[in-house]
Amino acid sequence: MAQTHQTINPATGEVIANYELATDEQALQTLKESHEAFGEWRKTSFEERGNILREIAKRLRAHKDDYVALMTREMGKPISQGGDEIELCAAICEYTADTAADELADEERDLSGGRALISYQPIGVILGIQPWNFPFYQVIRYSIANIMAGNTVLLKHAPNVWGAAVEIEKVFVEAGLPKNVFRTLLIDADQVNQLIEHEYVRGVTLTGSPRAGSAVGAKAGECLKKSVLELGSNDAFVVLEDADIDRAVEACTNGRIYNNGQTCVAAKRFIVVDAVYDAFREKFVEKMRQIEYGDPTDPNTVLGPIARADLRDTLHDLVKRSVDAGATCVFGGEIPDGPGCFYPSTVLEDVKPGMPAYDEELFGPVASLIRVADEDEAIRVANDSRYGLGGGIFSKNQKHAIDIARNLFDTGMVNINGYNIAQPHLPFGGVKDSGYGREHGGFGMKEFVNAKSVMIVD
Repeated sequence: MAQTHQTINPATGEVIANYELATDEQALQTLKESHEAFGEWRKTSFEERGNILREIAKRLRAHKDDYVALMTREMGKPISQGGDEIELCAAICEYTADTAADELADEERDLSGGRALISYQPIGVILGIQPWNFPFYQVIRYSIANIMAGNTVLLKHAPNVWGAAVEIEKVFVEAGLPKNVFRTLLIDADQVNQLIEHEYVRGVTLTGSPRAGSAVGAKAGECLKKSVLELGSNDAFVVLEDADIDRAVEACTNGRIYNNGQTCVAAKRFIVVDAVYDAFREKFVEKMRQIEYGDPTDPNTVLGPIARADLRDTLHDLVKRSVDAGATCVFGGEIPDGPGCFYPSTVLEDVKPGMPAYDEELFGPVASLIRVADEDEAIRVANDSRYGLGGGIFSKNQKHAIDIARNLFDTGMVNINGYNIAQPHLPFGGVKDSGYGREHGGFGMKEFVNAKSVMIVD
């Protein structure tokens, strides 16, 4: 009898849909078909690929309202925020289509007695294992770059957003992408290893937790296959003595509660120098206290539910353990009564090393306030993390802030005097336990290609 999986609305607890899981044999057959499609897709021109990507962008925008409503049902994203995700997806398609011919063009190099070419050639099937928090963007981010590079792509999406996974494959095909160049696999995590082990899979990319990344990276390494990992983080946002406090409060609040606080590059630890701590704390606490959770289908809601009950339980456990270890819960920190997986806006203070709120990633609307003596201690505490995805600095001395960001912040991305997430033209990725490899900005198109040297003797 076939196994099935239900998707659940996290705001109401109601069943959305039932899906039949693919068997191991079906998954391997899909892989074979993707491999066969690669033989033809790799022969297409950048122009042909780019035209399909532009059509995907057009169709994403045309059906934006439907996709936004789907994301709200499946993972609780506030309906006012889903449009930005779809627009980002469309922009990635267009940027990739516009820049690929230059990014992947042959390069000429000198060679004694002749000349040399460097050619960037596709390698085959790329398997992507993606999370639920940005159900469309996470898929578009890796798949579009690889499709444009001439690879074919398989998707193993998070089971709670399988509706999005199905819709993405549908829009790709309707935009003219040949059959089997992109395929969605409705499979469990325990079916992934057989795919990584198979000779037809040439690369693996995962966005998820360090634990999942470690397992997938180890399996890929065991099979001598390249992997790209974008993992979690507990991004530090540093408020220096000369910061514009109102701007810092606005950006830090938005950075903490955007997407219900379930963002890898969310602002999570707020490291504030003693000279302005009280001023920042007063305004930040008041701003966070005003945020109320509610129905994510209401356009006025800025904080919806946590995506699944088990994720809310994990978040609450980390909060409780932090308080038990000496952190002060200024407000929030309690699971509310009623249906849905809601969790209130929460601020923790007196956060110290050894507490989950300091050391771990709290994936939800929970802010960790950390008081430090001065700038030097702020930088040390910001870097005192096994993670290194993003972060932020607030200072009116922009030149000094840039110097800190360039030379002292041990992260892949840094915001200065604001909060931004992914940009199509800028590299996205981290260091340390936040993973390795880069996406966007042309970098993603070169992660899974063969940089081939061709040496010609005249």
